Amino acid sequence: MAMPKKRVSKQRKRTRRANWKLTAPGIVSCPRCHASVLSHRVCKECGYYGGKQIIKVEAKQKKA
Repeated sequence: MAMPKKRVSKQRKRTRRANWKLTAPGIVSCPRCHASVLSHRVCKECGYYGGKQIIKVEAKQKKA
């Protein structure tokens, strides 16, 4: 059975295990309002998902 020649340090082991998180989240633009949204989620700006209104969103008031 194969045995390691040298001991793996804590830092080297932890660095190797920490690198799986480096993928970026899937951010897409909403086809209705063109806001940035996580994929497969309801748009927080307009409340639509898959061409249907899922949540009711009140219109934002412009500051004068």
